[in-house]
Amino acid sequence: MNTVKYALSVICLALAASILSGCATVTRGTKDTLVVTSDPAGAEVHVEGPNVDLHGKTPTSFKLSRKFEGKVHITKEGYEPIEVDVTSAPVTAGGVGMAGNAIVGGLIGAGIDVATGATNGLKPNPIDVKLVPLKETAETDTPAAAAAEPNS
Repeated sequence: MNTVKYALSVICLALAASILSGCATVTRGTKDTLVVTSDPAGAEVHVEGPNVDLHGKTPTSFKLSRKFEGKVHITKEGYEPIEVDVTSAPVTAGGVGMAGNAIVGGLIGAGIDVATGATNGLKPNPIDVKLVPLKETAETDTPAAAAAEPNS
C-alpha cells in the first residue's frame, strides 16, 4: 500500500511540474527590472505609482511588478526635468510562457499568469534620456528689465 501512495505522489509531482513549466509566472516571474540611464549620468530618478516611491541616480535600475503603472521623474540641476509614463503591456516572452500553458493544458496556470501580470513587461524599458540644458534667461527677457526700457 505504501508503494502505491509513493508512486501516486511521484506522478502528482511530475504532473504539477509539467503544468507549471509552461507557466510565465514560473519562467519569467512577477517582477521586471526597469533600467534608467541619462546623458549626462548622475541625474536624480524618482519612480512613483501605486504603493511605489523609489529613488536613485542614473544609471540605476528598479525591481517593479510587471503590472506597474506609474511615472518616472528624471531631474538634474541645470537641466530640463523629464517625466516618463511607464505602463504594463504584453510582451513576446510572456506570450511564449502563456502558450506553454495552452500546450500542457494548464488553464489554472494561464489564469495565474494573467492575474500576476507575468505575461507583461514594463514599457518603455530601458528609459534612456538625453538631458537638455536649461536655457539661460537673457537680462532683457526679465519683466523688470522690460519695464525699465523706455517706450519708443
